[in-house]
Amino acid sequence: MNRRDFIKQSALLSAGAILTPSLFTEAKSIKKFGVQLYSVRDLMPKDAKGTMKKLAEMGYTQFESYGGPDFLWGMAPKECKTFLGDMGVKMVSTHFDMNKDLDKNIERGAEAGLKYMLCPYLGPQKTLDAWKQKAELFNQVGEKVTKAGMKFGYHNHDYSFKPLEGQIPHELLLANTDPKYVMFELDLCWIVAAGQDTVAHLEKYGKRYELVHIKDMVKDNNGKVTQKDLGKGSIDFATILKAAKKAGVKYYLVEQEEYPGPSIESLKVDADWMKKVSI
Repeated sequence: MNRRDFIKQSALLSAGAILTPSLFTEAKSIKKFGVQLYSVRDLMPKDAKGTMKKLAEMGYTQFESYGGPDFLWGMAPKECKTFLGDMGVKMVSTHFDMNKDLDKNIERGAEAGLKYMLCPYLGPQKTLDAWKQKAELFNQVGEKVTKAGMKFGYHNHDYSFKPLEGQIPHELLLANTDPKYVMFELDLCWIVAAGQDTVAHLEKYGKRYELVHIKDMVKDNNGKVTQKDLGKGSIDFATILKAAKKAGVKYYLVEQEEYPGPSIESLKVDADWMKKVSI
């Protein structure tokens, strides 16, 4: 190869590096991660502030609350925002009952600085028409939440990913909700437990998801799911979280509902795992 050909080839290689940066980038850690406070539901009603402080000390910088007695845990919206801010934490979202005190909860969520208000559970619906009715309800609630400056979404369980009348109900929800008013939070444990290809799902629908729940599990030969501390189960997070990142997911939230010991100890194990994982 003469000098002129060498220069041309070097230039082409440099251009290729610019066009395909993903080939030359290394996996990076998740700088900020959060936790769904339902993971310590045994402690929150007894000592909400003390429990949240312990979680912040573990490295969780984002909280997702849940209905409980009150998703702001007895604090006024601005009081809650200040309390968490002083610890370097932001409450980004909450699960809430959209069938109870909707307007009041939306107002309080907006004042507290939340970005998302999420329906955590619907229960299995018997027909696809029933799922379509839920999709329309989501559009109505989502329009209200959007007007308040937040986003409304739905958090799945395994049942919405199990075939019904030849279709996947969750895909029906995606197809029949307006992206202007409804987004989704993907629970990685439950989509895997339902036997779906999570990576393929994210590749197809990833733009509709802004948050994911990260929880590990094992599944026995009878299909029974048992949740585990992060890294102790069978979910291929290395692959799935990379797909979530590529899809544009913004928030990575730990959630755990079963524990080998005290819930707070499992949340410490989970936080340490999150600090080490790279995507």
